[in-house]
Amino acid sequence: MADAGVVEELLRRVERADGGVDSLDVASGLGEEHQLIVGAVKSLQALGDVISAELRSSKHWALTEEGAEIAEQGSHEARVFRSVPSEGLAQAELMKLSFGKIGFSKAMSNKWIRLDKAHEGGPRIFRTVESIEDQVREKLLLVQTGSSSELEEKEKNELKKRKLLSEVTVKSYWITRGSSFSTTITKQEAELTPEMVASGSWREKKFKPYNFEAMGVAPDCGHLHPLLKVRTQFRQIFLEMGFTEMPTNNFIESSFWNFDSLFQPQQHPARDQHDTFFLADPALAHEFPQDYLDRVKRVHSEGGYGSQGYKYDWRIEEAQKNILRTHTTAVSARMLYKLAQQEKFTPVKYFSIDRVFRNETLDATHLAEFHQIEGVVADYGLTLGDLMGVLHQFFTKLGITKLRFKPAYNPYTEPSMEVFSYHEGLKKWVEVGNSGVFRPEMLLPMGLPEDVSVIAWGLSLERPTMIKYGINNIRELVGHKVNLQMVYDSPICRLDS
Repeated sequence: MADAGVVEELLRRVERADGGVDSLDVASGLGEEHQLIVGAVKSLQALGDVISAELRSSKHWALTEEGAEIAEQGSHEARVFRSVPSEGLAQAELMKLSFGKIGFSKAMSNKWIRLDKAHEGGPRIFRTVESIEDQVREKLLLVQTGSSSELEEKEKNELKKRKLLSEVTVKSYWITRGSSFSTTITKQEAELTPEMVASGSWREKKFKPYNFEAMGVAPDCGHLHPLLKVRTQFRQIFLEMGFTEMPTNNFIESSFWNFDSLFQPQQHPARDQHDTFFLADPALAHEFPQDYLDRVKRVHSEGGYGSQGYKYDWRIEEAQKNILRTHTTAVSARMLYKLAQQEKFTPVKYFSIDRVFRNETLDATHLAEFHQIEGVVADYGLTLGDLMGVLHQFFTKLGITKLRFKPAYNPYTEPSMEVFSYHEGLKKWVEVGNSGVFRPEMLLPMGLPEDVSVIAWGLSLERPTMIKYGINNIRELVGHKVNLQMVYDSPICRLDS
């Protein structure tokens, strides 16, 4: 509530006035800050129809800080003129003064002074008139005393150009009596209490009207991270397309399932320590399907199934090394091996969205851990055309309709394709995923029928999330630098399907 004395004085002035009063005039008459009067108006408005207040705007001219200084001490050019004695003043001495540089050029253009460059002691300034009239200061004094209307618009604009004047918009209230006007204010009750009901005192009291459009207090609750919101949308798309989610709860994987089962040679650069995190304890895995392991070893070192293999000495010690999985394709390999053990093959569609780990150099677009989205389809006679068709269907549900495919190389897919989409904002084609058909050297050792093909594709979860939420640095999305307020405020993710 505003100061009671100010509120009462405001009501008395409104009562005495015929048509109403202006809040600026009230503030001036009381010698108070205008904001204090505005507070009193707001308090009275909260009581109902005691007063009626109309917000008005008006523009007027005011002196800037430099303009106020000139109104007090004179313009720069006038001060330069007064600083030059009858015998003249060295230009170097004048330029040491705070107003010297600006005042010198103005005084020269007014022809109040002249510069003798050939003077024996160096350039020297002399007066050219006996006296001057400081019109700039006189104009500013008119504005300061509220007589700016005496100036022409051209004169005001010149002073504004010199940053001596500024046009200020002032907001005030025009206050008149309301339908329930009274100079005596009775405090209105905000709530009905049990005591009022019991005693019956509520009948004599006045209550504040309820504002049924007021927003309620937001309940304290948890908030989903933007990554989880986008993940939910991707998951829904896969489910709509009839895919089954794969179990991806094993972050630790053996090199056998992560690399060897995918027909990735043991000397491949991705298996080096600068690309992969190796576990110290337990360092080795020991449980493998022995017959399957033997077939994988044979196809790597000797070839088979129509392939000549890599022709190297495959070592079990290398396959046993435990790592943090570098891709969820390791999970796909386990699921396909499990599928191959069934008595009768049945077509399947699998998907996974989970975390993977790479020994990356951290920067604005790379982290040591990120999420991989993967889709896998296994059926008889699948071709590259089927892969393109599924990709078109998948990306159309994401709102991406313009696709291009570029041949690529992957150790475990042949043929392989990079997927590009036309970015309307960037006006160029950008890579959105990778895809391919799993090689026979990967599928046949598992025990899958020869006429079964498996198509697969993958992309990251972080990149589309950053695009969707306008985040430029991945470290602002994941990690210890995340702004929690961003998590609280981020909207629900709706992919433009």
